[in-house]
Amino acid sequence: MVEFKAVVSDPKTGKSYQLNVTGHYANSMIGKKINDEIDGIFINLPGYKLVLTGGSDKDGFPMRNDLTGQRRKRTLLAGGIGFKPTHEGLRRKKSIRGNTISPDIVQINMKIKTHGPKPVEESIKAKEEKK
Repeated sequence: MVEFKAVVSDPKTGKSYQLNVTGHYANSMIGKKINDEIDGIFINLPGYKLVLTGGSDKDGFPMRNDLTGQRRKRTLLAGGIGFKPTHEGLRRKKSIRGNTISPDIVQINMKIKTHGPKPVEESIKAKEEKK
């Protein structure tokens, strides 16, 4: 069974929330790509619209938008996600993950695009009380 940790950022407040995604909701996330818009029902935030912004796999390698597919690949990077050069012109070969969610992904980063009827804190507290 697939399980993800979803980190949801709220641009209005600047806060981030970590939620667990399990079961059939996690299975339905497989195959989604970075910059896809998903419904908040997948992570127990009904009425919300979320945008996938990235993630990392089980070994900590980050997802990168410009590498297609689910694979991990060593690429020559000059900057951006996965490598921060210390001086101009520096390039390194680094392992990064593709832009599609697979069962190897552990963390998924999301940003709220459209807010729902309830505040995020209320929805999270209601979910914790059900446990």
